[in-house]
Amino acid sequence: MDGFTYHNIFDTKGIEYLVIISFFLLLIPFWYYLNWQTKITRQRIKEELGSLTDNMLKVPQGLFFSRNHTWAHLEKSGIASIGLDDMMMHITGDVKVENIRQTGEIIKKGDLLAEMRQGAKVLKVFSPVSGEVIKPNTTLLENAEVLTDDPYGEGYLCKVKPFKWVEETNTYYLAENANEWSVKEMDRFRRFLTSVTVKYSADSSKIILQDGGEIRDQPLRDMPDKVWDDFQINFLNYNLT
Repeated sequence: MDGFTYHNIFDTKGIEYLVIISFFLLLIPFWYYLNWQTKITRQRIKEELGSLTDNMLKVPQGLFFSRNHTWAHLEKSGIASIGLDDMMMHITGDVKVENIRQTGEIIKKGDLLAEMRQGAKVLKVFSPVSGEVIKPNTTLLENAEVLTDDPYGEGYLCKVKPFKWVEETNTYYLAENANEWSVKEMDRFRRFLTSVTVKYSADSSKIILQDGGEIRDQPLRDMPDKVWDDFQINFLNYNLT
């Protein structure tokens, strides 16, 4: 046929394009597999090698810490970020955050702010300050790992416009006082674990490492519901009002 030219794909760049496309089609599932393996490996390291010690806890300067293990930080805009401290994450392990208060809601200091859930086990989180909820962190509903990986940054629970910031934070721990309080809380938590181990005849191997007798990281992760209830009542709950 006049004017018609036939090109064999294998004699042109077409074969190179096919190779590149095939490479990416194989790379994508392999990439997902590697990320899945990394996640599993990281979790196993935490479970088998990690120990919960005073010096591993993050206590940033400039944040106000309440006895309920929440923190609050007043930004230049006058809006306060609220979250859970690093110690809570090391105690409980990975959790889901549910029932975060919504935009426009008015909360008082000590009101229920959100819930932490791990299966059937639930812990209540109480607000360290009064104010109007400006922005709940909906990212936590889709990616709860942010709470563990970055509790003082992207893992905040919500942002509020505080009503009585100075009055309501004047008994909280800040800077060096927060560091000292964190160490004391670790001692108190060790005593708590000792008491519930005896009280509920819990398996101590789930919370104590074999070498050195140190507490495992995330010791409540494998503990039954009744221990979580005891932790809420006898460790977490303080009257903030």
